[in-house]
Amino acid sequence: MKLASIETATGATIAVRGDDASMIDLRHFGLDLPLDMRDLLELGPAALESIAGRTKTVRDRLDPMSVRYAPLVRQPHAVWCVALNYPTHVEEGSWERPSEPPLFLRVAASLCGHEEPIILPKVSDRLDYEGELAVVIGTTARHVAEADAEAVIAGYSCFNDGSVRDWQRHTTQITAGKNFASTGAFGPWLTTRDELPDLDGALLTTRVNGVERQHAKLGEMIFGIPKLINYLSTICELRPGDVVATGTPGGVGARQNPQRFMGQGDVVEIEIEGVGLLRNRIVSEVA
Repeated sequence: MKLASIETATGATIAVRGDDASMIDLRHFGLDLPLDMRDLLELGPAALESIAGRTKTVRDRLDPMSVRYAPLVRQPHAVWCVALNYPTHVEEGSWERPSEPPLFLRVAASLCGHEEPIILPKVSDRLDYEGELAVVIGTTARHVAEADAEAVIAGYSCFNDGSVRDWQRHTTQITAGKNFASTGAFGPWLTTRDELPDLDGALLTTRVNGVERQHAKLGEMIFGIPKLINYLSTICELRPGDVVATGTPGGVGARQNPQRFMGQGDVVEIEIEGVGLLRNRIVSEVA
């Protein structure tokens, strides 16, 4: 099952993708469920199960061209981001391979939805792309063993960890360059984990203006998803709607020769097999 957070002429809601790739407003299911993704996930796995299988019974469909996509989780309790989690990215930066997951946090105000503009801030011309898999937590969890990690996952999505490279390197802490407004694209779909039996074999591809920049299998991660969930849940309680952006493979613009940053009008796509395709146009804050 695939679900998206959207805005329609009648307000914010959740859309379910139909078997024919159409969109169905959750309000038409007659289930009296929350219309916010985090609130829906807080009801537990049974809420998602109550939606699955009902799409064929709902006749009312949305015109996909009439909706706006919000970040998949509008106000997550936490957005955990993993740095240096693919060997190709470690190698292109000549970094030391980490022994534990390097982490930083994003704020909700830095997120934007599918087909919404990623904003190139007026203080920089070094906005870079980072295609990533996002893991969305589905249940409250603490001290989760790696063997039990899958059970706390609601599903997966696409993430573009847009990075303002010069601000990222102002200090040894990279948070500044990772939290400019509307630089972290997230969506469009929450693809429930039952749809992805071979997650490790799925391909992640990043394209800018149709040209491939990044390409990797998810199974190439240095720290796999079970390890990340175990590690994070040891630090603090994970909550429904929490996001884990699992890191980017090699091919980022800052490490190419010459460097290739994103500019006004560029279109960047993050596609993950079985998960979805996230597309955004770059719009200058000055423009």
